[in-house]
Amino acid sequence: MDAFLALLHSFSARLSEAELSSLKFLLRGKIGKRKLEAVQSGSELFSILLEQQLIARDETSLLEGLFKTINRDDLVAELKRFVEEGEASASDNQPDVHEKRLQNAAFEVICENVGRDWKMLVRKLGLSEVKMDRIVAENPFNLREQLFQSLRAWQKWKGKNAKVADLMKALRGCRMNLVADIVERELSLLDAGTS
Repeated sequence: MDAFLALLHSFSARLSEAELSSLKFLLRGKIGKRKLEAVQSGSELFSILLEQQLIARDETSLLEGLFKTINRDDLVAELKRFVEEGEASASDNQPDVHEKRLQNAAFEVICENVGRDWKMLVRKLGLSEVKMDRIVAENPFNLREQLFQSLRAWQKWKGKNAKVADLMKALRGCRMNLVADIVERELSLLDAGTS
């Protein structure tokens, strides 16, 4: 059984009707009115949030904010504990040190050289529109940071399956060949130990 789903189920069981009503009200700007009206339990609400990728095992900031707003510090503390414990076990799913070093170098080059077309690249990598919109909202007016956080979200999402080769394929698929060439040159310098 997924530990995050079990945690959400536990939260759902401990929410009063008034708290559920407050959560539904607070989410009016993120979830459609019809969907919210149909919600009868915390589990149903959390399912919608999961479907729309507004919350995830590694993305709990919205949930934390909601619980703080309804004064459920006990749930906030439990959520934070889960995240801290989860980060320790999540290291098994991260790319190895060498791959991560290559990815970070590639991210740097991509952030320096990709402009307003960054969403096309991130879509090619498979990141959802909802995730991108949230990143844009968190970093308004900062194009470079929007791209960087999107690449980090992709890296987290893919875990050990995140490969520089996928970045290169996406760059070339978006016809960003010059950027792909610069990344390749930078990575070859890094591999040679001259960078």
